[in-house]
Amino acid sequence: MADDLIRYDVLVQNALRGVVRKVLREVADDHLPGEHHFYIAFDTTAPGVRMSSRLRQRHPEEMTIVLQHQFWELQVSDHAFEVGLSFGGVPERLLVPFAAINSFYDPSVPFGLQFDPSSVDGRIDKSGVQPSQLPAIAPVSQNSPEDAGAGPAPAEADGRAEADGQDNPAPRSGAEVVDLDAFRKKT
Repeated sequence: MADDLIRYDVLVQNALRGVVRKVLREVADDHLPGEHHFYIAFDTTAPGVRMSSRLRQRHPEEMTIVLQHQFWELQVSDHAFEVGLSFGGVPERLLVPFAAINSFYDPSVPFGLQFDPSSVDGRIDKSGVQPSQLPAIAPVSQNSPEDAGAGPAPAEADGRAEADGQDNPAPRSGAEVVDLDAFRKKT
Protein backbone atom coordinates (compact mmCIF):
# COMPACT_ATOMS: atom_id res chain seq x y z
CA MET A 1 0.00 0.00 0.00
CA ALA A 2 1.32 3.43 -0.94
CA ASP A 3 1.91 6.15 1.61
CA ASP A 4 -0.76 8.85 1.72
CA LEU A 5 1.43 11.88 1.24
CA ILE A 6 -1.57 14.13 0.64
CA ARG A 7 -3.10 13.12 4.02
CA TYR A 8 -6.70 12.83 2.91
CA ASP A 9 -7.65 11.84 6.46
CA VAL A 10 -6.47 15.20 7.77
CA LEU A 11 -8.16 17.10 4.93
CA VAL A 12 -11.49 15.38 5.64
CA GLN A 13 -11.24 15.99 9.40
CA ASN A 14 -10.46 19.68 8.82
CA ALA A 15 -13.39 19.97 6.40
CA LEU A 16 -15.74 18.40 8.96
CA ARG A 17 -14.48 20.76 11.66
CA GLY A 18 -15.33 23.52 9.18
CA VAL A 19 -18.94 22.28 9.23
CA VAL A 20 -19.01 22.70 13.02
CA ARG A 21 -17.42 26.17 12.69
CA LYS A 22 -20.01 27.27 10.10
CA VAL A 23 -22.95 25.99 12.15
CA LEU A 24 -21.71 27.69 15.32
CA ARG A 25 -21.13 30.97 13.44
CA GLU A 26 -24.71 30.88 12.17
CA VAL A 27 -26.00 30.20 15.69
CA ALA A 28 -23.85 33.04 17.09
CA ASP A 29 -25.35 35.41 14.51
CA ASP A 30 -28.98 34.26 14.43
CA HIS A 31 -29.55 31.95 17.45
CA LEU A 32 -30.58 28.31 17.30
CA PRO A 33 -33.17 27.66 14.58
CA GLY A 34 -36.16 25.44 15.35
CA GLU A 35 -35.43 22.48 17.62
CA HIS A 36 -31.70 22.31 16.81
CA HIS A 37 -29.32 21.92 19.72
CA PHE A 38 -25.82 20.51 20.07
CA TYR A 39 -23.80 18.15 22.21
CA ILE A 40 -20.12 18.99 21.81
CA ALA A 41 -17.48 16.75 23.40
CA PHE A 42 -13.93 18.05 23.56
CA ASP A 43 -10.53 17.11 24.93
CA THR A 44 -9.97 19.24 28.03
CA THR A 45 -6.21 18.60 27.86
CA ALA A 46 -5.84 19.95 24.31
CA PRO A 47 -3.71 23.07 23.84
CA GLY A 48 -5.73 26.26 23.79
CA VAL A 49 -8.69 24.95 25.84
CA ARG A 50 -9.54 27.48 28.52
CA MET A 51 -11.78 26.60 31.42
CA SER A 52 -11.86 27.15 35.17
CA SER A 53 -9.74 24.97 37.42
CA ARG A 54 -12.99 23.74 39.02
CA LEU A 55 -14.22 22.34 35.70
CA ARG A 56 -10.80 21.01 34.79
CA GLN A 57 -10.74 19.02 38.05
CA ARG A 58 -14.18 17.56 37.32
CA HIS A 59 -13.36 16.80 33.67
CA PRO A 60 -9.64 16.02 33.47
CA GLU A 61 -9.75 14.44 29.98
CA GLU A 62 -13.03 15.05 28.14
CA MET A 63 -16.10 17.17 28.66
CA THR A 64 -19.43 17.35 26.86
CA ILE A 65 -21.38 20.58 26.76
CA VAL A 66 -24.93 21.14 25.57
CA LEU A 67 -25.81 24.26 23.59
CA GLN A 68 -29.57 24.56 23.74
CA HIS A 69 -31.38 27.05 25.97
CA GLN A 70 -28.77 27.70 28.61
CA PHE A 71 -25.81 29.39 26.94
CA TRP A 72 -24.84 32.96 26.17
CA GLU A 73 -22.25 35.06 24.35
CA LEU A 74 -21.33 32.43 21.77
CA GLN A 75 -18.40 33.83 19.80
CA VAL A 76 -16.69 32.00 16.96
CA SER A 77 -13.29 32.65 15.39
CA ASP A 78 -11.51 30.73 12.64
CA HIS A 79 -9.80 28.47 15.18
CA ALA A 80 -12.01 28.30 18.27
CA PHE A 81 -15.35 29.09 19.85
CA GLU A 82 -16.10 30.65 23.21
CA VAL A 83 -19.33 30.34 25.12
CA GLY A 84 -20.84 31.14 28.50
CA LEU A 85 -22.52 28.30 30.39
CA SER A 86 -23.66 27.73 33.94
CA PHE A 87 -22.46 24.70 35.90
CA GLY A 88 -24.19 24.12 39.21
CA GLY A 89 -25.41 27.71 39.16
CA VAL A 90 -21.90 29.09 38.61
CA PRO A 91 -21.44 30.99 35.32
CA GLU A 92 -18.34 29.94 33.39
CA ARG A 93 -16.71 30.85 30.06
CA LEU A 94 -15.13 28.15 27.95
CA LEU A 95 -12.80 28.58 25.01
CA VAL A 96 -12.58 25.46 22.83
CA PRO A 97 -10.30 25.23 19.78
CA PHE A 98 -11.96 23.34 16.93
CA ALA A 99 -8.97 20.98 16.94
CA ALA A 100 -9.96 19.89 20.49
CA ILE A 101 -13.47 18.74 19.50
CA ASN A 102 -13.95 14.97 19.67
CA SER A 103 -17.59 14.86 18.58
CA PHE A 104 -20.52 17.04 17.57
CA TYR A 105 -24.11 15.83 17.69
CA ASP A 106 -27.45 17.50 16.90
CA PRO A 107 -30.13 15.07 18.13
CA SER A 108 -32.97 17.07 16.57
CA VAL A 109 -32.09 15.92 13.05
CA PRO A 110 -30.18 13.54 13.99
CA PHE A 111 -26.71 14.47 12.76
CA GLY A 112 -23.36 13.67 14.29
CA LEU A 113 -19.66 13.89 13.62
CA GLN A 114 -16.99 11.84 15.38
CA PHE A 115 -13.46 13.16 14.96
CA ASP A 116 -10.42 10.94 14.74
CA PRO A 117 -7.83 12.01 17.32
CA SER A 118 -5.10 10.45 15.16
CA SER A 119 -5.79 13.14 12.55
CA VAL A 120 -4.39 15.70 14.99
CA ASP A 121 -0.63 15.34 15.28
CA GLY A 122 0.63 16.16 18.76
CA ARG A 123 -2.71 17.86 19.41
CA ILE A 124 -1.85 20.54 16.89
CA ASP A 125 -4.17 20.84 13.93
CA LYS A 126 -2.46 19.85 10.67
CA SER A 127 -3.47 23.22 9.27
CA GLY A 128 -0.38 24.51 11.07
CA VAL A 129 -2.27 26.55 13.66
CA GLN A 130 -0.36 26.54 16.91
CA PRO A 131 -2.26 26.89 20.22
CA SER A 132 -0.49 30.22 20.81
CA GLN A 133 -2.10 31.50 17.59
CA LEU A 134 -5.60 30.94 18.92
CA PRO A 135 -7.16 34.35 19.43
CA ALA A 136 -8.66 35.34 22.72
CA ILE A 137 -12.21 36.12 21.70
CA ALA A 138 -13.10 37.59 25.08
CA PRO A 139 -11.73 37.44 28.61
CA VAL A 140 -12.09 33.98 30.13
CA SER A 141 -12.40 33.50 33.86
CA GLN A 142 -9.82 31.05 35.19
CA ASN A 143 -11.16 31.31 38.73
CA SER A 144 -12.54 28.39 40.66
CA PRO A 145 -15.50 28.88 43.01
CA GLU A 146 -13.10 28.76 45.93
CA ASP A 147 -11.21 31.75 44.52
CA ALA A 148 -12.28 35.26 45.38
CA GLY A 149 -14.40 36.74 42.62
CA ALA A 150 -15.32 33.38 41.10
CA GLY A 151 -17.46 35.15 38.58
CA PRO A 152 -20.73 36.98 38.48
CA ALA A 153 -23.88 35.38 39.78
CA PRO A 154 -27.06 35.75 37.78
CA ALA A 155 -29.12 38.72 38.93
CA GLU A 156 -32.35 37.46 40.50
CA ALA A 157 -34.65 40.31 39.51
CA ASP A 158 -34.38 40.23 35.75
CA GLY A 159 -32.69 36.89 34.98
CA ARG A 160 -29.57 38.53 33.61
CA ALA A 161 -25.92 38.40 34.65
CA GLU A 162 -23.60 41.34 34.85
CA ALA A 163 -19.99 40.93 33.82
CA ASP A 164 -17.44 43.61 33.01
CA GLY A 165 -20.12 46.27 33.45
CA GLN A 166 -22.28 44.92 30.62
CA ASP A 167 -25.59 43.14 30.93
CA ASN A 168 -25.45 39.67 29.42
CA PRO A 169 -28.24 37.08 29.27
CA ALA A 170 -27.86 34.49 31.98
CA PRO A 171 -29.04 30.92 31.70
CA ARG A 172 -32.49 30.07 32.98
CA SER A 173 -31.00 27.25 35.04
CA GLY A 174 -27.73 25.34 35.34
CA ALA A 175 -26.38 23.50 32.33
CA GLU A 176 -26.20 19.77 32.55
CA VAL A 177 -22.96 18.01 31.69
CA VAL A 178 -23.90 14.76 30.04
CA ASP A 179 -21.76 11.74 29.28
CA LEU A 180 -21.59 11.43 25.51
CA ASP A 181 -21.79 7.61 25.74
CA ALA A 182 -25.40 8.01 26.82
CA PHE A 183 -26.13 9.35 23.33
CA ARG A 184 -24.01 7.00 21.28
CA LYS A 185 -25.57 3.86 19.89
CA LYS A 186 -24.40 0.78 21.73
CA THR A 187 -23.10 -1.89 19.36
